[in-house]
Amino acid sequence: MAKERILVVDDEYLIRWSLQQELAKEGYEVTTADDGESALRLARESSPDLVLLDIQLPGMGGIEVLQKLKVSDPEIVVIMITAYGMVDTAVAAMKAGAFDYLNKPFNLEGVKLSIRKGLETSRLRGEVQRLRQEQQARFSLDRVVAVSAPMRAVLDLVARVASSGASTVLLQGESGTGKDLVAKALHYTGARAERPFMAVNCASLPEQLLESELFGYERGAYTDAKGTKKGLFELADGGTIFLDEIAEMRFDLQAKLLRVIEEKAFRRIGGVKDIQVDVRIVTASNKDLDAERKAGRFREDLFYRLNVVPILLPPLRERPEDIVPLAAYYTRIFNREFAKQVTGLSAAAERALLRYLWPGNVRELKNVLERAILLQTGTVVEADDLPPEILGATQAAPSQGTGTPAGSGVGVAFAIPPGGLSLDRLEDDLVRQALEQTRGNQTRASQLLGISRDSLRYRMKKMGLMGGEEG
Repeated sequence: MAKERILVVDDEYLIRWSLQQELAKEGYEVTTADDGESALRLARESSPDLVLLDIQLPGMGGIEVLQKLKVSDPEIVVIMITAYGMVDTAVAAMKAGAFDYLNKPFNLEGVKLSIRKGLETSRLRGEVQRLRQEQQARFSLDRVVAVSAPMRAVLDLVARVASSGASTVLLQGESGTGKDLVAKALHYTGARAERPFMAVNCASLPEQLLESELFGYERGAYTDAKGTKKGLFELADGGTIFLDEIAEMRFDLQAKLLRVIEEKAFRRIGGVKDIQVDVRIVTASNKDLDAERKAGRFREDLFYRLNVVPILLPPLRERPEDIVPLAAYYTRIFNREFAKQVTGLSAAAERALLRYLWPGNVRELKNVLERAILLQTGTVVEADDLPPEILGATQAAPSQGTGTPAGSGVGVAFAIPPGGLSLDRLEDDLVRQALEQTRGNQTRASQLLGISRDSLRYRMKKMGLMGGEEG
């Protein structure tokens, strides 16, 4: 493990020498400088983890050196050494970004303790920064798998909203469509990425607990409230709070949420003082909030405040072009996680995935691939490696001929009549039936026929039927 580096800056040789000797014994790598110019040069060359800096230096003073160090590295930890009684100078140093200050003559044990605290702070800052960078990379829009036009349109909207000043965003879509992923992308690709991201599922907590989780409480607010607790809104100040399943929030809490949106302020439970916050509120629901509003189950005024920037995530069955790319993405993920070497899916397995309607959306696809890769002994996922319900959907996919009503859902084996048939006319008839059954939705029609949308569009072009609705 590399030694932590300390730069000692003092114009008194004896102080430099004694600190170097003592700190070297503690396992630190120590360099010294006797003036500000030398200190700045050594800091550029060696990138110290901590600087012990005397305020009174010949030429450039310690405060100016501190300011220049902070310009080049805002996170550097600097401990100032001051003459006894120089209170005003010490205060100025702290305002300029010093971590601590020590009075001369100082106690070596006190110096070591301050250094340990400073380096621990530096390590924690570094860890936080590393984790934040990981999150930004993990949830960047570039990492979202989206080939289909509907999903590309969603990502384009997310990119524009993320860089905007929108204070509320409403995500709607079926369960499993990726609303939590979009909420994180909104945060980590926007100007708030350096601030906290806090999330809570409104349906997963009891009503009383949800209120305290969101707004916190003062000591004595409850029988068991032995101290003060900050809520998620307070902790998310400057960042984003994600409220999943917002339709499950009770009416009085909806009123509190409305006040946060309108006044950017709230009170802890049992509190008498307003707490000001600046947060982006991202809400999500798999219910139609407008329908909930009309039914009287959701506050009308809150709905209109949340619905300023609505983003609707399409279900997976309406963007089949994303199914195979998503499967390839999760195959790579689970290969790493389970130490497998699966190269991909067989053509039959891909066809099975494409014919299935995915009621659980992307989450269900992810679970299917996780199981298939976990149990895989070969290098290719075959159709037989998929769950029975997916294979059953494949086997039950209608292959309708004359005499089978469109939309009946009955899968029958087609028998060629004794007098023969025209394959082109049969194909044209099936395409027309699929388009009629789906009211011109090309994506659904291609799923019913078990072909890609490009193939469907090619057949429609041959037939002169290119007026169908884009899926």
